[in-house]
Amino acid sequence: MKRQRKSKKILIYFFFLIIVSSINNLEFNSLKFHSVNDIRISGLSNVNKEILTQEIKSLNLENIFFLNANEVIEIINKNTLIEGYKIFKKYPSTIQIEIQKTNLLAKINKNGKIYLLGSNGKLSNNNLSNEDFPFIFGNPKIKEFLNLKNIISESKISYDEIENFFFYKSKRWDLELKNNILLKLPKTNVKVSLDNAHEFLKDKNFIDNKIIDIRIKDQIIVND
Repeated sequence: MKRQRKSKKILIYFFFLIIVSSINNLEFNSLKFHSVNDIRISGLSNVNKEILTQEIKSLNLENIFFLNANEVIEIINKNTLIEGYKIFKKYPSTIQIEIQKTNLLAKINKNGKIYLLGSNGKLSNNNLSNEDFPFIFGNPKIKEFLNLKNIISESKISYDEIENFFFYKSKRWDLELKNNILLKLPKTNVKVSLDNAHEFLKDKNFIDNKIIDIRIKDQIIVND
């Protein structure tokens, strides 16, 4: 009797399992898996937005759920104009990408070709902007220039005042300002020296001096 009751219970459980499985299969088969047909990008110009959109569309976008985010990220990271980004998947078929565009800082010659250097440390084609940027003479590492840029941003000297940068093998910099004054910087304590030079430049008695040598600590040497 016990064996018969146990067998009946097994049959009942099995029957319910078939019913549940059938319902789930029907529901599963009725689901529609949507392909990605809408890519929304913000933060770039229309031209650069279209270029990035077409590059992403070249991926397999058949299903938003199985989209390989790493492939999208790889394409975005290759774009030299992008400093940061956020990617959102929006059901049923939309990818939204919010771009933080890099700040273009200067022009630099690398291997005989002129590039635009961004705050992301990447080099872009020179034809991407018609703006005037200061030129970097010499052959610094990009990190060395970005370190100097950060120091200038923290100092009283405005980055917008700078016409050109001159880098020397000794790891020292000179700055040529737009008023044709040359600042000869020390290798260390650059911010303090820049702040001192800023105060000095406000003195109209020295307005005709074209070379300001601030390489020696607590000293300013001027030349006509």
